[in-house]
Amino acid sequence: MKYISTRGGMAPQPFSDILLEGLAPDGGLAVPEQLPLVSAETLESWRGLSYADLAFEVLSLFATDIPADDLRRLTRAAYTQGTFSSEDIVPLRPLDDGLSLLGLSEGPTLAFKDMAMQFLGQVFEYVLDKRGTTLNIVGATSGDTGSAAEYALRGKRGVAVFMLSPHGRMSAFQRAQMYSLQDENIHNIAVRGVFDEAQDIVKALAGDLAFKTKYRLGAVNSINWARIAAQVVYYFHGWLRATDKPGQQVSFAVPSGNFGNILSGHIARSMGLPVRRLVLATNENNVLEEFFRTGVYRPRPAEQTYATSSPSMDISRASNFERFVFDLVGRDAGRVKALWEALARDGSFDLSDLKPQFEARYGFVSGASSHDDRLATIRSVYDATGVLVDPHTADGVKVARDFVEPGVPMLVLETALPAKFSETIEEALGRPATPPGNLADLESLPQRVEIMDCDQAEVRRFIEAHAKV
Repeated sequence: MKYISTRGGMAPQPFSDILLEGLAPDGGLAVPEQLPLVSAETLESWRGLSYADLAFEVLSLFATDIPADDLRRLTRAAYTQGTFSSEDIVPLRPLDDGLSLLGLSEGPTLAFKDMAMQFLGQVFEYVLDKRGTTLNIVGATSGDTGSAAEYALRGKRGVAVFMLSPHGRMSAFQRAQMYSLQDENIHNIAVRGVFDEAQDIVKALAGDLAFKTKYRLGAVNSINWARIAAQVVYYFHGWLRATDKPGQQVSFAVPSGNFGNILSGHIARSMGLPVRRLVLATNENNVLEEFFRTGVYRPRPAEQTYATSSPSMDISRASNFERFVFDLVGRDAGRVKALWEALARDGSFDLSDLKPQFEARYGFVSGASSHDDRLATIRSVYDATGVLVDPHTADGVKVARDFVEPGVPMLVLETALPAKFSETIEEALGRPATPPGNLADLESLPQRVEIMDCDQAEVRRFIEAHAKV
């Protein structure tokens, strides 16, 4: 399988090349030339597979340049009970009113980002060893991507990580997870600004082809297709756990900020997984919800991006949205390029003429949640089931309840464990969330972080001084 750019300016490349590249040279995002299809017969043959072996089956459709024995070894190394605290890797837990929770937060950083990052940690090291080269990962995080990437890549040969985060806008637990790491190849940079501004710096550096080539910059954010492909796996896993017959439909509700998580559901559905609805849930930063409601995409400037109690979703410009728009406009790269030029010029674009396709063709519906909604949902789920959910997952549960249909399982994708957002849990229930025993003292550990202005030149100088060459 070869990959092209959403903006049409990249020659087709194999999986291992786009794994190391991140953003395409033309500023677009890598997508498969055509998506693989999974037949109902093949899907049924996957029942009973371990998560690691299901990951091999799905990822082998995308990483066709990696020998099968090597890829199977990588997925089995990534998805072990030693790394994840559940024997199932991703457990399925019933809630109430037709909802179930897809447990994506059993990994080392207690967030769904571990699901893809553990595979990326394995495959990066494998490809770099094969090629005898190094890679400097430059990324931005609103909370969970950073720690998941750093825990997956800490100590890995040939890789350095430079992770930008918005200073003062993550939870204390999230900050401690990242900043307490003392590994030589991990560099945390807290910038005085919001996530979107940090992400703009990452994109600008990736778009400087001379700098990118000289310092061998790569990406671990969900602009990296390998992240999306690895996340596709748990949609298949969830469907296999929630159904018992071929063709049975399932809906998924997904708390959404950067659009990568729900994009993986869109990819799975396009591959043939029987998905009824993809329910997109936002917080007060509801740019994506507004698009699916109106057809107009209008990201907000930094000063209008709210700091909320589900901070990992405090994003106005969703990096992965371009991949969905590429499909929405018939994979017309010229039109995608023109839309993003209009976005840069006018601050918005209008695809309301395609709005009838959002649900009818692609299964997308959407809704938004507020701080009060989060608190009420955390309380109601706990009172009804004894299950404690984090604020982002609560956003997903709140929105999902409006779209439950008889006979169609509704799987809410868990975003993180509640211990990462103990202040909000305490506000909802009157007591803090207890972290796992091995992380109980995390916030008291020494922290190592560089705090700087949200300035591309300053970040560039730091990378030049610390890059792995």
